[in-house]
Amino acid sequence: MAASATLHCLTGCAIGEVLGMVIGTALGWHNVPTIILAIALAFFFGYALSMRGVLRAGVGFKQALKVALAADTVSITVMEIIDNGVMLAVPGAMDAGLNTPLFWGALAFAFLIAFLVTMPVNKWLIGKGKGHAVAHAYHH
Repeated sequence: MAASATLHCLTGCAIGEVLGMVIGTALGWHNVPTIILAIALAFFFGYALSMRGVLRAGVGFKQALKVALAADTVSITVMEIIDNGVMLAVPGAMDAGLNTPLFWGALAFAFLIAFLVTMPVNKWLIGKGKGHAVAHAYHH
């Protein structure tokens, strides 16, 4: 269940993160605004994916948002700290440009490390009845 929850979180984060990194890099933005955009979009898409399943279960928007916030906030936060930290730690990755293997390789590596670090966090949260366990009741 923890691996599934982490993969679900990674999917939303990756959509937002890639989109933010691509937009920021394509526009020639510096690292800080690019990372801020990537993080904002990662939270948006992460919550949106969670809400989609809860809304599909017939829950109203306001309650679905509450479930998504409870289910994913810690997971997305950890994932974003790790993947952006890795991107900053890989020399030249943030400045490499969209057409370079360095940029895409570093981003893929960042997602892998973020997954590996976030999965035990999700396992712990689920064991405490928190995190993805909150949303599990709405999955079919």
